[in-house]
Amino acid sequence: MNINWKKVGLFAGGTLFGTAGIKILFSDDAKKLYTVCTAAVLRAKECVMDTATNVQENAEDILAGAKDINEGRAQAKEEQTMEDEA
Repeated sequence: MNINWKKVGLFAGGTLFGTAGIKILFSDDAKKLYTVCTAAVLRAKECVMDTATNVQENAEDILAGAKDINEGRAQAKEEQTMEDEA
């Protein structure tokens, strides 16, 4: 039976690094990092939501202004038509 020590060494090294990696991912420092990153994401979300609200409000104002302009033009056209008929 021929043992390939290179493969055994690679397996052992991978297991060692994997175990160390898991300990690092669940360490207190990692948890602090996750908390800080999550807080940053929540702040970014709030900023995006505020911007979206402002855009929506501006769009509503623009739509209302456009409707007013069109109503004014329609009224002016109607008045002009009445004057032409008279």
